Amino acid sequence: MLTKLKVLKLINFLTLLILGMIIILPFVFMIVASFKPAREIFAHGLNLNLNLEMMTFNNYLALFTNRGGIYWRWFANSVLITIISTALILLFTSMVGYGLAQYKFKGRTFVFLLVLATMMVPGQILLLPLFRLITALGLMDSYLGVILPGLVPATAIFFFRQYCMGLPRDYAEAARIDGCSEGRIFWQIYVPLMKPAFGAMTILTGMNVWNDFLWPLVVLRTTENLTLPAGLLSAMTPYENNFDLLFAGSVMSVIPIVILFLFNQRAFIEGITIGGIKG
Repeated sequence: MLTKLKVLKLINFLTLLILGMIIILPFVFMIVASFKPAREIFAHGLNLNLNLEMMTFNNYLALFTNRGGIYWRWFANSVLITIISTALILLFTSMVGYGLAQYKFKGRTFVFLLVLATMMVPGQILLLPLFRLITALGLMDSYLGVILPGLVPATAIFFFRQYCMGLPRDYAEAARIDGCSEGRIFWQIYVPLMKPAFGAMTILTGMNVWNDFLWPLVVLRTTENLTLPAGLLSAMTPYENNFDLLFAGSVMSVIPIVILFLFNQRAFIEGITIGGIKG
């Protein structure tokens, strides 16, 4: 006989299963469409039917050889920008979050409120002032112009601050008594304790940078310098009939994110769980 607890668990499982299927359905459609000829992708509306006789790898072949294989240049650009941006974001935001959580100074609450306030500002509103700033600095059509404006996102600061609020201050006090510098306390004591937070933010930050479309499209002008999302858009013809290349390129662009998650999934789950209850 089912108890009330078992019934609730069953309902939760079915609810999550349905939500999971809804979320994964567009990815399945994208994979199926990437093996269809261009004329068949929307010929009968959106569907998941894959005729094995019409299944083709020509979409991927055309993608990799299109315009001299420029897809791989876009891929390399995205990898480079993602690695540099993610590393710098983790460095700066972890230090800011740690400082806001572990140090008591005048105006700390005000600074944290400013961080929260910036989270309420849509990124599109900042496009024009950021564009003028990058133009004035002479960083248009450069990787640095793409990376600099997003180096200290408020969401990452908030996450690290909340995580560090749950870390004991006793370690720092003991280290200071032993003569440790503040930098050594952070790097040798608290950074190892923050590994779950770093794992979670590596995935979230890496995914956001990798999928960023609008800002790289604004800054980058040369076709060879485009990132993957912006480059795939440029592959579309004026009649928007290159969906075969778009679907194949989108499937390939998901692979690095999946690999990143697989290598950090344990730290991601632990960091999200602990970060959500600490502070």
